Amino acid sequence: MTAKSQLDQLVNNFQNKRPLRAGSLIITTYGDAIVPRGGQVWLGSLMKLLTPIGINQRLVRTSVYRLVQESWLQAEKVGRCSYYSLTGPGLRRFKHAFQHVYNLETEEWSGSWCLVYLNQLPAETRQRVREELKWLSFGSMAPGLMEHPRFTREELKPLLQEWGVLEDTIVMQTMPMEQKSSRALRLQVHESWNLDELGGRYRRFLDQFRPIWQELQSEDTLSPEDCLILRILMIHEYRKILLRDPLLPEELLPGDWEGRSAKQLCRNLYRKIYARAERWLDETLENASGPLPGPEEKFYKRFGGLRDSGTFSNAVVTDTE
Repeated sequence: MTAKSQLDQLVNNFQNKRPLRAGSLIITTYGDAIVPRGGQVWLGSLMKLLTPIGINQRLVRTSVYRLVQESWLQAEKVGRCSYYSLTGPGLRRFKHAFQHVYNLETEEWSGSWCLVYLNQLPAETRQRVREELKWLSFGSMAPGLMEHPRFTREELKPLLQEWGVLEDTIVMQTMPMEQKSSRALRLQVHESWNLDELGGRYRRFLDQFRPIWQELQSEDTLSPEDCLILRILMIHEYRKILLRDPLLPEELLPGDWEGRSAKQLCRNLYRKIYARAERWLDETLENASGPLPGPEEKFYKRFGGLRDSGTFSNAVVTDTE
């Protein structure tokens, strides 16, 4: 199959998902393409971007309305046109959702754990906070006790305040451990997170996107719009996995952990196609002032640096095969 045929299959697979979570794809689109360019976009531009992926204009309108109601997006009206950007709370949630997507390196683990005790919360509130923490990839150590190896107490407190539970939640930071990968700790990690399921998600990601990467090595005829569609779908799928991945330290991961290959594949594909995708964004998207500005400098630091993509594109191919 050609790269274009494989892209068409990816789009078809996305369209056949039920439920079709258009709102989640819109947040991915903002994070990957719009926030680096000022953060605001005309609703008509958003429709033009999402229609080829199978999100029709009516569904875009409905999904954007829901995101406004959920405090993700806010609108600015200029004449008869509506322009949407992330709200303050939406930006905070966005940062947590995307902070690991474009990083190649994970900081060395100190051996400390962030522990959150929820037993003092009313049952309904406790369940809601548990779901919020699971969305941040916290694991469940015991009923009413959540854990994470990389979150800190200082990072979590503002979120607990936003959820209205700071005074009734106990947050502790453990001291770093000298032995970071004891047998008991490895067993606990497998109980707190379903690593088999998470590993399966990474394998499915590789099965979806590795063939198109391999095809692009011999024949690359994707248009700028094709590249943008591929980039959005890839980052969307990768982001959904990372939302459940606590980024456990290497010493607590299985030796054949597929997350490593998924990260390299995502990097390879992104660096291969990003420039053409940006060209389509330059020519198509508008905000209240006119064409969207170019991406901020921070954008080019994604995946270890984008501007020198030709230097590295072949150096890591074997990591994903």
